Amino acid sequence: MGFPQNFLWGAASAAAQIEGAWDEDGRTPSIWDLMPPGKISKNETCHTACDHYHRWREDVEIMKRLGLKAYRFSVSWSRVIPAKGVINPKGMAFYRNLVDALTEAGIEPMITLYHSDLPQWVFEMGGWNDDKCVEEFAFYAKTMTEALSDKVKYWFTMNEPQCMLPDFQELAGGDATQIYRNMLLAHGKAIQEMRASAGQPLKIGMVVMGMVVEALPGIMTENKAAEMTFSDLGGYMTMLRWTDPILAGKVPESMKDVLSEEDMKIICQPLDLFCVNVYGSANFYDMPGRDNPLSYPGIPKSHIGMPFRPECMYYMAKFAWERYHLPILFTENGFSNIDFVMMDEKVHDPQRIDYIHRYLLSLRRAVEEGIPVEGYLYWSILDNFEWFKGYDLRFGLVYIDYPTQKRTLKDSAFYYRDVIASNGEIL
Repeated sequence: MGFPQNFLWGAASAAAQIEGAWDEDGRTPSIWDLMPPGKISKNETCHTACDHYHRWREDVEIMKRLGLKAYRFSVSWSRVIPAKGVINPKGMAFYRNLVDALTEAGIEPMITLYHSDLPQWVFEMGGWNDDKCVEEFAFYAKTMTEALSDKVKYWFTMNEPQCMLPDFQELAGGDATQIYRNMLLAHGKAIQEMRASAGQPLKIGMVVMGMVVEALPGIMTENKAAEMTFSDLGGYMTMLRWTDPILAGKVPESMKDVLSEEDMKIICQPLDLFCVNVYGSANFYDMPGRDNPLSYPGIPKSHIGMPFRPECMYYMAKFAWERYHLPILFTENGFSNIDFVMMDEKVHDPQRIDYIHRYLLSLRRAVEEGIPVEGYLYWSILDNFEWFKGYDLRFGLVYIDYPTQKRTLKDSAFYYRDVIASNGEIL
């Protein structure tokens, strides 16, 4: 059967990781622009990153060349709202122009409202520790929807709140339960504003980090693996603590004293997709009550240390569909490799090609079993600033030489182009 004809083959990025231009055209800093010394590897910054703010036309042309059907990017909150109640027309124009160029190139634009880059001005008023952040996020969501929802159908409120919560708490301190509650309330209020302001019917989701537990023949049944995938063993890093409230209107037992019935009326808004970032299986991680039967010395891993386990795609799609009955959108999946421009002036990355091939075969298995999968977005379109790791890690289909900003398409980019052109038939 293979992939459906309308399958969304795409790639993804995030504003803080690629845009640069941190203090241009009215933008004010995010927390990543003013990160305390020692937090980021080698004290690197995202002030220039991939210079996408100035080179976006070139980058869209690369996406068109690869035949992408979709591109997920995030908006820099502080670029469009540089201070409380202030809308920056130059910042908004940047995203409007980007959306228009993507649409003209036949690429579906997908917007993530919040991908870790909290504006410094919001941080200074308390950030996620303060209830006021909920209202500021709702205003931001309303502003963006009014500006671009006539052109953009796919929207995501947040990316990986499981990771954002501890990162914010490390910087600001505070009570994790309060941060958690405010993030969920902000998600819910944002959706209320988006639905009310939308210029067309929207497809909305929240992107979670998919820590899936695989079934293992003779060791772990599918039922047990599904139960552990959606358990509360890992605290705020688990999916269930986020997905059950927003998708099923259920409060996890551990959060009964945190989320009230009134909270849940706001938090649980109708969503259109189960959006998930998947890189590997949780079987390999040391979590309470969990064995690691597949972990052994020398196990294949990416440069960042993520175990190579393609089966995670199939089990993530299967378990999410069985629990929530929403179409699945894989909003991130990718491989960090040791890449460099070789003597022939090309970037040869056979490990990444093999990774993409095997992970997509696993995804195809889910599709062929009738699980509705909306699309697959490779992370990432460009090598980029990888948060606390700085520029040491390369996930991109496109190699960035940071001193010159020269773009070089890797072998994996051409391979992915051929996968897209064949709608997965070459797998």
